[in-house]
Amino acid sequence: MDTRVSGDRAGAVDVHAHYFGIDLGSRLNSRPDDRWPILVPGTDGGGVLMLGDQLFRRVRSVLWDVDERVAELDRAGVAVQVISPVPITLAYWADRRAAVDYARASNDSIADAVRRGGGRLEGLGTLPLPHVGSAVAELHRAVADLGLRGVEIGSQVGEFDLDAPELWPLFEAAQELGAAILIHPTDGGGGVLRRSGQPYDFGLGMITDTAIAATALVFGGVLERYPRLRIALAHGCGTFAWAYPRLRLGASIFDAVDPAHADRLVSSLWVDSLVFDHRSLRVLADRFGGDHLLLGTDHPFIPGQLEGAAAFVDAAASSGALTREQARGLHRHNGLAFLGMVADEITTLRRPASSCPAGAGGRP
Repeated sequence: MDTRVSGDRAGAVDVHAHYFGIDLGSRLNSRPDDRWPILVPGTDGGGVLMLGDQLFRRVRSVLWDVDERVAELDRAGVAVQVISPVPITLAYWADRRAAVDYARASNDSIADAVRRGGGRLEGLGTLPLPHVGSAVAELHRAVADLGLRGVEIGSQVGEFDLDAPELWPLFEAAQELGAAILIHPTDGGGGVLRRSGQPYDFGLGMITDTAIAATALVFGGVLERYPRLRIALAHGCGTFAWAYPRLRLGASIFDAVDPAHADRLVSSLWVDSLVFDHRSLRVLADRFGGDHLLLGTDHPFIPGQLEGAAAFVDAAASSGALTREQARGLHRHNGLAFLGMVADEITTLRRPASSCPAGAGGRP
């Protein structure tokens, strides 16, 4: 039975999760070269992502199986999950034709998963960047035709940092469409630091990459130029919240930036909660505002984050890192606002998506 959900009784909204459709390869018009990832399902309920003949990652079938995903959402008390592409597919080295083909196939696959999710999934697509004209056209198609809520882009687009004027048409189109943008680090944090390998790339490279992206948005004029953008940065915006006081001081000294104005720009950003220590949420709330904190789990890649999401938010409230009101917002309401939705738009099905009619919609 369908139950209209609203208010605090409803389940959580998870804005940071990834999906790789098993149908993606069949949607491509041509066979991609070996730099594109390929999903190879196994016989044990899992599979592998391959780059040519190199193993990139072992994955669980929930990465592509919508029924399994919805069942896991049920167990975790998550009402709606926003699925976005696996970051390795943000391949900004591709020529225009291949990039457009892959982006269209990926977005069609995500939109189909949203439809099959029976109201439990929302989608963010991908774009054929750095080919900005084609990316703007695909953004319009993804949002207006496919019903996706926005797009995921990388923290760097090819040779462009996010304040490059070459990217302005994309941000202008996103603002006009009301499309949400999730920024995710690319290349697993590789190449960001003077030292490579693990745990440096995962533990410092990815979050430094994200902080550089946020710095470009705040101090590079993007948020000034496009004030109605809804941009979220994964992994709690990386190290930015802790580096910001020094960045603000530097901008004031060297570029005569008004610190209060910089604060206002920072507070327009959204960040997810994937910081692995609930005490860190106090700093995020101070920097970005409690109403711009989003639940993020990186499902299905990091074990325990989806299952432990509710306990994580409760711990933040119990310890005083967040107020109860801020915790409620993080749990649900802020995610709806980021997506440009309201509570009454969400219909939660209390059964797996496999029991829904084939045409059960993911759109309100």
